[in-house]
Amino acid sequence: MWSAIERFSVQGLQFVLSIIIARLIAPSEYGLIAMLGIFLVVAQLFVNSGFANALIQKKERSDTDFSTVFYFNAVIAVLVYILLYCSAPLIAEFYEEPLLRIVTRWVGLNIIFSAFSIVQRTKFTIQLDFKTQARASLLSVILSGGIGIVLAYYGYGVWALVVQSLANNFINSFLLWILSDWKPQWIFSWQSFRGLFSFGSKLLLSGLLSVIYTNLYTLVIGKKYSATDAGFYNRAYSLAQFPSVNITEIITRAIFPIQCELQNDTQRLETSFIQYLRMACFIIFPLMTGLAVLAKPLVLVVLTEKWMHAAELLSILCIAYMWYPVMTLNNQILNVKGKSDYYLKAEVIKKIIAIGILIATIPWGTRVLCGGIIIYNLLDCVVAIYYSKKVIRTGYWQQLKNIIPLFLLSLLMGSIMFSVVMSTTLPMLQLVAGIAAGISSYVILSYLFHVKEFSFLSSIFT
Repeated sequence: MWSAIERFSVQGLQFVLSIIIARLIAPSEYGLIAMLGIFLVVAQLFVNSGFANALIQKKERSDTDFSTVFYFNAVIAVLVYILLYCSAPLIAEFYEEPLLRIVTRWVGLNIIFSAFSIVQRTKFTIQLDFKTQARASLLSVILSGGIGIVLAYYGYGVWALVVQSLANNFINSFLLWILSDWKPQWIFSWQSFRGLFSFGSKLLLSGLLSVIYTNLYTLVIGKKYSATDAGFYNRAYSLAQFPSVNITEIITRAIFPIQCELQNDTQRLETSFIQYLRMACFIIFPLMTGLAVLAKPLVLVVLTEKWMHAAELLSILCIAYMWYPVMTLNNQILNVKGKSDYYLKAEVIKKIIAIGILIATIPWGTRVLCGGIIIYNLLDCVVAIYYSKKVIRTGYWQQLKNIIPLFLLSLLMGSIMFSVVMSTTLPMLQLVAGIAAGISSYVILSYLFHVKEFSFLSSIFT
């Protein structure tokens, strides 16, 4: 529950704030920050180096382990920032956007701010203490969001986004230090480092492949097309991944420490895996289907007509990110069983496929690029299930027979929503009527078909 509150209160508020700021600044200014995404995320991955998950996965953790990770993170963060600072002119030249030189150097400070709270956040996660994380994250988002809106209102454009992100990371790290009872000792153990790095390094390489691919689209669009196109794609991507990624993250980060405790009880682990998979799909499938149907009226009402081109991309990306929970839960089970080598092998195969699809779709415009993401995500599921079956006995057939009925139920709901939306041309009415039709039809269909996840959720709220 607290994982959900923390995730949705923070991400939900950030989502609302981003909408407000998007109405106040131009798509091209959003595109400038989006262009830096690949560099910032890769830098952040090097800082973490997979140690957070390594600490969670390890059963016997010592304070030496935590202190070792803290000092490693801090040193790497400074080195990575220096590298990013020196690379800023090259990044600006690559995109042919001179403003990116100074923007990169300021935004890069987020790497240092966040590095100093990685261990505190990890300890809270191990303790399943999402309440404390919620308090810190929510307050930092409120304060930084207010600053961002004020700056955007007074015409500071891209700098409103820069200052907002810096304030958010600084305040969040500061609060986690205050709220945590853990402080680093003057200890650094090479033995501890090697043990954690043997697991975390494979996650680092896997993570690098994943985030480079994810952010490669913005890089390609910004380079081949324009900052405006990058802004459209980034806004559509942000809207599409919001429900899918956040709900999946709520589930996975809450169950990861629990699953790690069950890592030697294969039967219970398999049973819980299917339960979590079905529940995630029961919630996410209809949300993504509904968002795909309502993309146009949603963009018109919330973002205004200047963002209209993002609506088509949003509909396509919603279908792609519908499958995110299937990919993520299968990947996580490899980490639970300590098979980070399988995780890395799977990522290498998937990203070779992904790059091939990206190269094939580049000449055909942003719509086709997004269509290629659907194909990739389906193939990602195929590869992820292949490797997860090596550690638990839940292969293609068992997973498909559990999620396909939920997928078909969501398509039926989407058909009903589409017919309602097409009955009027007023965007606000389309949005309200579509949401009402989607919720009511999904509830009725779930009840009529005796979907056990619906019964379970009903028992909680009644």
